Amino acid sequence: MTTTTLAVLVPLLPFLGAVAGLLLGRTVPGFVRPLALLPTVAALALAITVAVRQGGGAAIDAATQLTPTGSIPIDLALHIDGFAALVAVLVTVVATCVQAYSTAYLRDDPRYASYAAVVSLFTAAMLLVVYSGDLMVLLVGWEIMGICSYFLVGHYWETPEARAASLKAFLVTKLGDVPFLFGLFALAADTGTFRIADILKEVATGGLDHPTLIALLLVVGVAGKSAQFPLHTWLPDAMAGPTPVSALIHAATMVAAGIYFVARLLPVFAASAVAMTVLAVMAAVTMAGSALAALAQDDIKRVLAYSTIGQLGYMTGALAVGDAGAAVFHLLSHGAFKALLFLGAGVIIHAAGTNSLAAMSRMDGLAKRIPDAYWTMTIALLALAAIPPFAGFFSKEAVLVAAEHTAFGDSAAPSGAGWIVLISGLLTALLTAAYATRLWLLAFRGRGPAAPDHGKQPIAMTATLWVLAVPSLGLGLSVGQLAGWFDVQSLTPTVTTAILGTGVALVGGIMTYGSWRALRYRAGSNIPLGAVAAHPDADPATSEEEAIATHRAAYGDIASAPDPGDPGRLLLGPLHRHAATGFHLDALYAALFVRPVRAGAELVRFLDREVIDTYVRGAGTLPRWLGNAVRLTQTGNVQTYLAALLAGSVVLAIAAVLVAAAGA
Repeated sequence: MTTTTLAVLVPLLPFLGAVAGLLLGRTVPGFVRPLALLPTVAALALAITVAVRQGGGAAIDAATQLTPTGSIPIDLALHIDGFAALVAVLVTVVATCVQAYSTAYLRDDPRYASYAAVVSLFTAAMLLVVYSGDLMVLLVGWEIMGICSYFLVGHYWETPEARAASLKAFLVTKLGDVPFLFGLFALAADTGTFRIADILKEVATGGLDHPTLIALLLVVGVAGKSAQFPLHTWLPDAMAGPTPVSALIHAATMVAAGIYFVARLLPVFAASAVAMTVLAVMAAVTMAGSALAALAQDDIKRVLAYSTIGQLGYMTGALAVGDAGAAVFHLLSHGAFKALLFLGAGVIIHAAGTNSLAAMSRMDGLAKRIPDAYWTMTIALLALAAIPPFAGFFSKEAVLVAAEHTAFGDSAAPSGAGWIVLISGLLTALLTAAYATRLWLLAFRGRGPAAPDHGKQPIAMTATLWVLAVPSLGLGLSVGQLAGWFDVQSLTPTVTTAILGTGVALVGGIMTYGSWRALRYRAGSNIPLGAVAAHPDADPATSEEEAIATHRAAYGDIASAPDPGDPGRLLLGPLHRHAATGFHLDALYAALFVRPVRAGAELVRFLDREVIDTYVRGAGTLPRWLGNAVRLTQTGNVQTYLAALLAGSVVLAIAAVLVAAAGA
């Protein structure tokens, strides 16, 4: 079987699994789990085969025209180069782990069949984006992911948080997709094609007439899909969905699509110095702001959500300095350790019965109850903090090296963009290590009564953690073998960036640990878990199945009470309350956009009901009155009718005489 045929089957198999799951989920429930797992596993095997055959060499291109569409045709095209092949492997690995994990995590969920089918469709859509060689076909996968995210984030639709989060994610990403669509049309109009390979050829020969306009329109769509400032606010709220969904969205699909798109079309953006500078500024604000926000979050999943935004900022920064290889390398390593972090967080929530780090800090022995999650989360957090020799160190250093080269004029990208990315990247490295250390300390080094025993964690949940721990640890060590897959020279860290990056990370971790130690032994620094259990609103009897199915913490509202022993409060000081709310961006958007739109809607409703409806009702009232008047004359009495006829005749006669007299 040819490589092209295998590549076509990679997204097709999960799609067929999704269709079969939706059709057979209710009638034959025994087939739901096999239909969720087997197509994804088969797609993984085929994606690995395609990657091995491609081997990081010349790109594989194939196309067939779908239908004549006028001057610019749309082709069903494949374009598989080195990093497309690797990203497809990442997507299928994470999707397989998520599907396997979900079989245990959602084992009692009555909507598991539809959930698994939508996850398969989500996977197929992302694979279509990765392998597509035509922008219109890529757009199909791009939009399907947006629809799937709406359903998956809103899976617990009984809760108002999930309903609001799914709607917010859909609206914010669609807001970015509108200029994105115009950017695609403008790009096709300038180059005369939707084929990515042909577009890149046109750009290489200076064929773009409006590079800045096109690049900025596309940047807006990428900012929405990949949760970059200022369209990032949907991602933390999306944590209202199931934890496996969070792992899939944050590690391999949806948010990765925007980064991958820019990497694939980087010459289009590089044709405009303005666009590259905008990317650099967007990346810098996203990195630093999200890291500060992560340091103030109490919900473990929101910490990881802001972490994802920051790591995507690193990838955007690499693209802003013209290094697609460094961006995709960090995308790959981040996909491994972030999927591990979210799935590990799911095990922690499963064991503790709460998302709150404040509650976990009041539990003793949680690490001993879930040793698999403890050790694998430790590996993933070290990778996130970019501590050598874990994967995050090598990929993050690749970004910093690329920024260093650009800052000192060794790249075609603007040197200012290089300085912006380099400085913000080092600052974010310090903050990343700080919030990673904080999460580890609060989750696994709590003090108080023993953590509740909700039973042994299912093997399907713990086994996937060790599968993802392997690339989190070993991906960076294979950097030499990966060099041939990327057209970059920055995969090997330089002494300067290695010392600076690792140094600031160690400083961030040590500062957090020192703050935690100082606060831990301060009198009254912790509220004991016994007080939580005794609270009248608490429900410690809630099982982990109920906590998962209802998305409700097991310890009541007091479990989330602010913890004076939280090192984030000491490190951030007065900035903490602002960082905890995401620097009030949601409130700002509500004041600038939501309230005016609602006020406009209320005005339209008032005009419709009180003005337009008044005219409509008035137009119907006059004929109704006339009808009522005529009805009064319909008595059914013949004498009355004759009298009226005679009276009418007399009136007509008198009128005729008067008219004749007036004429004489």
